[in-house]
Amino acid sequence: MNIHEHQAKNILRKYGAKVPDGVYALDVNELLEKAKNLKTDKYVLKAQIHAGGRGKAGGVKIVNDLKSLETEAKSLLGKKLITHQTGPSGRIVKRLYVEVSSNIDKEFYLSCVVDRASSKIAFISSDQGGMDIEEVAIKSPEKILTTKVDLDNEISDENCNKIISIFNLDEETKEQGISLIKSIYKLFIETDANLIEINPLILTKEKELICLDAKMNFDGNALFRHPELIELRDLNEEEETEIEASKHDLAYIKLDGTIGCMVNGAGLAMATMDIIKLYGKEPANFLDVGGGASKEKVAAAFKIILSDKNVKGILINIFGGIMRCDVLAQGVVDAAKEIKMNVPLVVRLAGTNFEEGKKILDNSGLELISASDLSDAAKKIVEAIK
Repeated sequence: MNIHEHQAKNILRKYGAKVPDGVYALDVNELLEKAKNLKTDKYVLKAQIHAGGRGKAGGVKIVNDLKSLETEAKSLLGKKLITHQTGPSGRIVKRLYVEVSSNIDKEFYLSCVVDRASSKIAFISSDQGGMDIEEVAIKSPEKILTTKVDLDNEISDENCNKIISIFNLDEETKEQGISLIKSIYKLFIETDANLIEINPLILTKEKELICLDAKMNFDGNALFRHPELIELRDLNEEEETEIEASKHDLAYIKLDGTIGCMVNGAGLAMATMDIIKLYGKEPANFLDVGGGASKEKVAAAFKIILSDKNVKGILINIFGGIMRCDVLAQGVVDAAKEIKMNVPLVVRLAGTNFEEGKKILDNSGLELISASDLSDAAKKIVEAIK
């Protein structure tokens, strides 16, 4: 689950990290009233969407007075921002954040992520703050430092020093750096975060380390432990189909392709998406119906796939283990009765109750194409949508 910048900064502040004073609002009048209490000679206005690259897209403005703030806020609220992370559809700005300006001396990059390969927590630091870290990694990989630390109650001073070494801080600000790393580590552990990214982390001319921007993502499987984080969820920033999928406990992610996928098991779903690309097309979604899905759950998944207007064909790939093929087949038939099927459907079934599932589909009256294996299924759906 992602949250907004202003929410992330409130959490950082709670854990002792320094962030600029700021206020957020859902309308311009409320924003102006709150901004009157900020002590600054310049205001930094920021669109609040769940995507990076806002500055380049015109989502960050620096103004000198409240009148200019009002003008820019009215222009920004309701605007569609298109960044490299939103895709061509963009995001509509529905909330605004304004904070005091900072006297920047240097900009750094700092993030904390789960490194699944090593089962450790990885801190990524760079003296190239304010830039796309992916671009830095390509052009100047030597300017990125990755420090992996073991999961523990707290992080050692030795590891903290290693993480901030690339910043080349003087002794006065080094203590602030160590304190910040400890705060972020504690936050990361206690909130079950997947990602905490500060870009840029700045050193002001007053020798203060301040988190000028903040992005956070939390493990959805652990949210039951954090009701205070669930309250921060903004459904306006999520795909409607993904919201609907979460109601049925389906693992669904919308993509930009044209072939809808219904699969049981994350590994098989990834393999299905890969082989679709191998045959020259793009998957429209990742969808794992799970190992023990009911026919109602399968029907819901089928409806979600068909609700995507980009879908030109559907590939169902089920390996029956806990998930029985006859249950899947009945769910597909039930859903197809409620929604008009106007795209090609290729089905590959294998495993538990395969014969029963095939019989249900054969007797359903649905126009579908059977496939013998995964390669055959991918080839047939790609041909069908041509």
